[in-house]
Amino acid sequence: MDKKEAVKLCICRQCPTYVECNEEIAFCLSTTGKSKCIKKESGCLCPGCPVHEKMGFRKVYYCLRGNEKDQLANK
Repeated sequence: MDKKEAVKLCICRQCPTYVECNEEIAFCLSTTGKSKCIKKESGCLCPGCPVHEKMGFRKVYYCLRGNEKDQLANK
């Protein structure tokens, strides 16, 4: 899945943890990475996200914890 397709399917902006700050969404992608603005976990929609499901991801809170690869490396 390319970034353009992921951004179309992304539900980050609906998430209770999301904070609007003029940055890219689809934090689960390695090309986006963690948010510079989000500081507090307030609920996570990642498991229900079409991008999360299509990519077979298992982790959550990509906006704060980093992408799937980063989180797997930081076990």
